[in-house]
Amino acid sequence: MLANDAAADQAGLIKDTTTQGFRQDVVSESMTQPVLVDFWAPWCGPCKQLTPVIEKVVKGAKGKVKLVKMNIDEHPQIPGQLGIQSIPAVIAFKQGQPIDGFMGALPESQVKAFVEKLVGPVGPGATEEMLAAAQAAAEAGDPASASEVFAQVLEMEPENTGAIAGLARLHLDVGDLEGAKGILAMAPEAKAGDPGIAAVRAAIELAEQAAALGDTAELEARLAADPRDHQARFDLALALNARDRREEATDHLIAIIRADRGWNEDGARKQLLQFFEAWGPMDEFSMAGRRKLSTLLFS
Repeated sequence: MLANDAAADQAGLIKDTTTQGFRQDVVSESMTQPVLVDFWAPWCGPCKQLTPVIEKVVKGAKGKVKLVKMNIDEHPQIPGQLGIQSIPAVIAFKQGQPIDGFMGALPESQVKAFVEKLVGPVGPGATEEMLAAAQAAAEAGDPASASEVFAQVLEMEPENTGAIAGLARLHLDVGDLEGAKGILAMAPEAKAGDPGIAAVRAAIELAEQAAALGDTAELEARLAADPRDHQARFDLALALNARDRREEATDHLIAIIRADRGWNEDGARKQLLQFFEAWGPMDEFSMAGRRKLSTLLFS
């Protein structure tokens, strides 16, 4: 058992209950703080997805809420009385009464929102704090420390997309495309659409495209000879982005869109959107580029 799991159990935040223990574990305990009851069964696939998520959120709430788990196969009486017909089902008890609930394996953000509706804002948990520390180390130019912390997170949570994306980004930043792709392959298929995973995947694709283009001198010469050579301008944008010259890359694609929106089946706009995805929605060049694109398209 991991140390933080043991600490949570010692604090009584998470426990299993029985039909006989339900009154004490849920009804009585909910007189002092909300108690979530997770109804599950060993054969239920979505239950296995939800349990670690809800446990993580409860730990992050640091004592504001407790979690009690009940196996409905072994203890069918209570879920039957509550009308539980589908699992996973989570019912929140407060002051001895069921007051709210949800069904299905919700993502962490929605589970956290559900808990915050009961107890108010929930601060970042230990995993979030570790991810923030790793990101800060990466931004401070200390990839070794960042890599170590990301690896620690993955030891605790092998499918943590933040750690997978962060570690893959470190490999990408030093030009190790194969290493980045190998790390990214650790992400479960169900989480392939995670924004962090998608951003690194887009960045890898851009890096591979740029690597095939070589130096920018030839492209710049072609463009100087013919400013209407959209392919040269497009390829130059890719090459400039690979050199982290994001504003110039954006401006070249904007120039293509302004001159010929339909060129290459709207290829310049689509490529610009891939830049934004790879850079991240809060990147200053993503935000500036979106403003330029909006001004051009809607003016």
